[in-house]
Amino acid sequence: MLGVPLPRIDAERGRAAIAEVRAGSGDRDATAIAVRFILQEFARIAPGKSVEVRVPPHGAVQIVEGLGHTRGTPPNVIELDATTLVALAVGDESWDAAVSRGAVRASGTRATLAELVPLVGLGE
Repeated sequence: MLGVPLPRIDAERGRAAIAEVRAGSGDRDATAIAVRFILQEFARIAPGKSVEVRVPPHGAVQIVEGLGHTRGTPPNVIELDATTLVALAVGDESWDAAVSRGAVRASGTRATLAELVPLVGLGE
């Protein structure tokens, strides 16, 4: 059903999934949990609807205060794969490096995660 939020992922489970993905031992379920936990953290620390972060096929979230949208493609979109998202979130890679190597597709004037990554406490 569209519009139904997924259950919150607790920090212990999310961090464990991130550790599995970082170690290269994460299966599809662990990867999905890691991605959803990171997206959940973005929504917590940068609530809003002006930037959409997409990590196909695992999830998407709208974040950052500002003008939002309700229909169609949002004006600010960031799309990246799960491995890149985890690397950014834990500080294994910088935003600029990920963009430079083409691992991030960002469109719109506000489409950046540079101010949000790494997420404190995930890379330890």
